[in-house]
Amino acid sequence: MKKASTAVFAISAIALSVAAQAEPTSQAFVPTTLATANAQSDAKGFLEDSKITGSTRNWYANELLRRGANFSYNKNGGTYSDPRRINWVQGTIVDYTSGYTQGTVGFATELAVYNAVALDRESDDIMGKNNRTLTHSNGDAVGQWSKMGLGNVKARISNTTLTAGRQTLNTPVLAYIGNRALPSSFEGVSILSEEFNNLSFTAGSFDRVSPRSEQSLTKFTSEYSDNGAKADRVDMAGVDYKPFNSLTTSFYASNVEDFWHQYYFSFLHELGDTDVLGLSTNLNYYKTKDSGQRKMGEIDNDTYSLSLTATHKAHSFSVSYQEVEGDTFFDYVHDSNAIFLANSLLSDFNGPNEKSVQLSYLLNMADYGVPGLKFNIYQARGFDIDGTHYKGTAYNVRDMDGETHYEYGIGTSYTMQSGPLKASTMRATYTTHRASAEQIDGSINEFRLVTTIPFNIL
Repeated sequence: MKKASTAVFAISAIALSVAAQAEPTSQAFVPTTLATANAQSDAKGFLEDSKITGSTRNWYANELLRRGANFSYNKNGGTYSDPRRINWVQGTIVDYTSGYTQGTVGFATELAVYNAVALDRESDDIMGKNNRTLTHSNGDAVGQWSKMGLGNVKARISNTTLTAGRQTLNTPVLAYIGNRALPSSFEGVSILSEEFNNLSFTAGSFDRVSPRSEQSLTKFTSEYSDNGAKADRVDMAGVDYKPFNSLTTSFYASNVEDFWHQYYFSFLHELGDTDVLGLSTNLNYYKTKDSGQRKMGEIDNDTYSLSLTATHKAHSFSVSYQEVEGDTFFDYVHDSNAIFLANSLLSDFNGPNEKSVQLSYLLNMADYGVPGLKFNIYQARGFDIDGTHYKGTAYNVRDMDGETHYEYGIGTSYTMQSGPLKASTMRATYTTHRASAEQIDGSINEFRLVTTIPFNIL
């Protein structure tokens, strides 16, 4: 651990020295003042500012387990297994967003219908129930299904908005996840206040999650526990603050009822000029501690990541170090993307006491006359995974003793810049993961092809 930590901070010092010689990003202090614009004063009316938009996503994933492992499923009294699993789903969202009524207090609403069509319905491709394709109880695919993905009402005063109902949220302690054909959403109440020029406040209380691949609302569960415990509520609050033009900071806290308290801090600092050499430094830190009835057992977990990115025109090179200090996984809410850590990839690199290092490279072809086209490649390695000192029963980690794993991936994406398909994106990725015997993610190859097309109706 000490050698890896020392290397990262040495690279940081060198990069800072080089970047300081380039044309600098403004480091000016930003005094906190009231926002100059008042969003509610610009309200155009409930119907006058209404719009109907949407998107359709074709999501394909082909997985192949290696080193003798197999997926399996049960049907008609028999058990079937195969190392390959294929999921192919078309997800479509139609979203109605009203404008705000005029006056001191403005009211608005948002309604979104989610629809999914299983393009591959073969049981021996899907290989199991409700993983990435919604299935019936016997494991056969549900051919087509719909649900109300979003449904809420909003009240706004000045630049502060209260939202009640089913909604999306994107914070470090509770965040919707959109890496499948359809995204997740949450049922509850939230408030967002942006009354100051460089300071915003978010808070919320939620009692259900609408999963990515299910029609119903469910209670909250943990991403990594094995005991099936459920939480009735997640409460959260946070502040985002930009004290300098080059520095953004965040502090958030959450309580997953009877699971844990979680606290998060981050800073993102930018230095230099990307036309010469720009440096971005990003630190993320989570503290997780058991609470209430302690349905997850004893948790005392500190997890952090530090990433450094050097950018010269079209080229970005990053090095990231991540560490978990604690005898449990770094855990978060299932069907949430609340893991704002540098090495959260196909694997989250979040095993008990795990250290990991990632190297990555991004090429933006806009500088070579092809705007919207990007390529990336990365490799990450995790080591020193040790769950032998865990005393609880919620996590299956006691057999993890010096486990290691590595992952590498390549990807390309293209975003249409003009024409009737403007803003449509296509992304292809190929990922390889290899693990020692007790590392949870196993050995797998995965290819994904995802095409997303936005559209306007009204």
